[in-house]
Amino acid sequence: MALIEQHVTVTTKHGKCPAFAACPDAPGRFPGIIFYMDAPGFREELCNMARRIAKHGYFCLLPDMYYRLGTCRFDIPRRNDAMSAVIKAAMNSLSNADVTDDTAAFINWLDAQDKAAEGAVGSVGHCMSGRYITTAAARFPRMKAAASLYGVGIVTDKEDSPHKLLGDIKGELYYAFAEKDASVPAQEVTELAAALKKAGTKHALETLPGTQHGFCFAERAVYNPVASEHTWTKIFDLWDRNLK
Repeated sequence: MALIEQHVTVTTKHGKCPAFAACPDAPGRFPGIIFYMDAPGFREELCNMARRIAKHGYFCLLPDMYYRLGTCRFDIPRRNDAMSAVIKAAMNSLSNADVTDDTAAFINWLDAQDKAAEGAVGSVGHCMSGRYITTAAARFPRMKAAASLYGVGIVTDKEDSPHKLLGDIKGELYYAFAEKDASVPAQEVTELAAALKKAGTKHALETLPGTQHGFCFAERAVYNPVASEHTWTKIFDLWDRNLK
């Protein structure tokens, strides 16, 4: 499928946010998907994933969520302890409130696009953004289908912990976790499952055997193609069910 793709700028409450946008080069309008990045930040690997989303019949917006810091680009194959420290600092520069503000701008930007459908939107978030898709789904009723892959920080002891908002979510959620993940203790997954059940939130939650954190990224040593394709199928089913 041919695509229309471009690098764009989204004006937010806090400044100018660079982003990558892709949608089918075909007649009609396509449901909007906000792709929240993982901690290593904006890169071509994520743009390729956005292209895959667009080829499935969606208008995908991939924002550079670190825009407040300037331009941050990490050469992940050369990652070492020093780079990891900078990535962690960049990740910790964001808050749930920041991303809520930004999400309002992302949705407004989608609304202004001729090729983006009106109404329901979806999202997907890897790693650090598991917390953000959860928060956004609660704050924005139009977000009818949100997916998280090995999401961190979803259950915390903080006042703004995303799991405390599950009762406000009207859409459907999908959470996939890795079997081995130093960033997400097993107890956190158990607590999330209990919170989802208590809130009555429509959802699916699974831990995929033989996987490690980041298993969906083909450029990483931990890439698990079987598990990755499984999650792609689940996510597209989630979106197709709720957005088309």
